[in-house]
Amino acid sequence: MSDFKLNASLRSDEGKGASRRLRRLEAKVPAIIYGGKAEPQSVSLLQKDLFKALESESFFSSVVTLSVDGKDETVILRDLQRHPAKAILLHADFQRVSANTKVNVKVPLHFLNEESCAGVKAGGIVSHTLNELDITAPASKLPEFIEVDLADLELDDTIHISDIKLPAGVESVDLAHGESHDLVVASVHKPRGAVEADAEAAEGEESGEE
Repeated sequence: MSDFKLNASLRSDEGKGASRRLRRLEAKVPAIIYGGKAEPQSVSLLQKDLFKALESESFFSSVVTLSVDGKDETVILRDLQRHPAKAILLHADFQRVSANTKVNVKVPLHFLNEESCAGVKAGGIVSHTLNELDITAPASKLPEFIEVDLADLELDDTIHISDIKLPAGVESVDLAHGESHDLVVASVHKPRGAVEADAEAAEGEESGEE
């Protein structure tokens, strides 16, 4: 179920001062593990290890194994605080999950056949309205990403959330709120300049006919 494994250490010192010392002197990120039937645990992870994991876009929507002083915890990343000006991670929140725990995460969208779709061949350009989708799924069925096939998209067509084929066990949070939340994911239209040129050409033809 887990695609990532990180080492963590229990920590007893808490508070802003202790967290600053942890980041400055040991290059570690203070974090907390909560949820399930166990008590919350204050832990720390090496900055470099967490930065490495964050290079993968799927880390935010994947199950992670945290080895806390040798004892494994199965978690997902719930919150991450970064320094506003420096390449420093300030704090991380992890939630315990089991295989059947239903979780709500945002998953990246991967667009297929964008350059070869019918609408682009007809002179249009693709516009992405959404680049990630808010989903609910059991932890064991969380997808790394969701594919959106644009192959059949014609000029002036749009793809909505309801048009996406979701993996088994995965549900859209937006669609759960009703049809009015069936948001546009992508569309293909002519570039603005081409639309204006077409309009001017049409006006010229009308003037010529007059």
